[in-house]
Amino acid sequence: MDTHVTRNDAGQVIVLDLGDRAVVAVDSAYDVAEDNRDRDVVVNASYSGVLPARFLAAQRPAGVIGLDCAVGPAGAGVAGLWYLEALEVPAAAVDVTGVRLGDGVDVWEHGVISFVNQPARDRGVRVGGSVQESARAMLSGSSEAPASASDVTNREIMATHPSGRRIVCVDSIAFGLPEDAHRSVLVTAGHTGRSALPYLQSVRPHAYICSDGGMGRDRSGVASLEFTVDEGIPGATVDASTARMGEAASSWNDGTISATNALAHDAGVRVGMACQEAAQLLLAWDDKTKESDR
Repeated sequence: MDTHVTRNDAGQVIVLDLGDRAVVAVDSAYDVAEDNRDRDVVVNASYSGVLPARFLAAQRPAGVIGLDCAVGPAGAGVAGLWYLEALEVPAAAVDVTGVRLGDGVDVWEHGVISFVNQPARDRGVRVGGSVQESARAMLSGSSEAPASASDVTNREIMATHPSGRRIVCVDSIAFGLPEDAHRSVLVTAGHTGRSALPYLQSVRPHAYICSDGGMGRDRSGVASLEFTVDEGIPGATVDASTARMGEAASSWNDGTISATNALAHDAGVRVGMACQEAAQLLLAWDDKTKESDR
């Protein structure tokens, strides 16, 4: 991303500047800004589920392009397209196998459209088209004002440990709370690409299980796993083809482990294991260094 240094006041990378409107690239759907309202197409490297769509719709951009993240059960990886369609916001998803998760500029440069909603189709966006031509097409029209996003986290405690630790299901790692620090095994439903790392570092859970988002190019969907080893945080991912993205309950009930970091592996978590079994092992994991730092 070093060659793309033009940024707006919200810190977004401006990849196409038409003066009164633009295409901006962001690493996460949560990076949408009020300045995008009614004027910009937001190319983001998050999955295109309902949860990111709520945040994007709250700012009413002129268009949205995200990732399909292997689509997953019940089409959860692209379900946000239809949420945005109901609000008359043009939206499309990109084939995750050709891009890096958590890297908005890479999606702009390499993305190929795999799913389109009707408002985007009405503006000429087509499956198989490039992100760059699709974003330009979206700028040819405008969208109606959507309803405000609701703050639904679907937080639920699934199990507790004699130490006071617990397993907590919550739809996104971004919804971690201060009370989760050094205490909760967070079972979430967003990808574990580089854009997840700041949330993991901020929340500092006892351990976590996220989604691999369909992996993406260069295993970018699990990129944060290794970085959290240095933070002393065990982590694992579930295969996005086995559990619905954006729905932590599906990770818990349906997810199969697809990757681990070294700390989770030391705790006994293995690829192919059910998410619930892995979460129980992480709940029992005890790092004496972490205990002394509290």
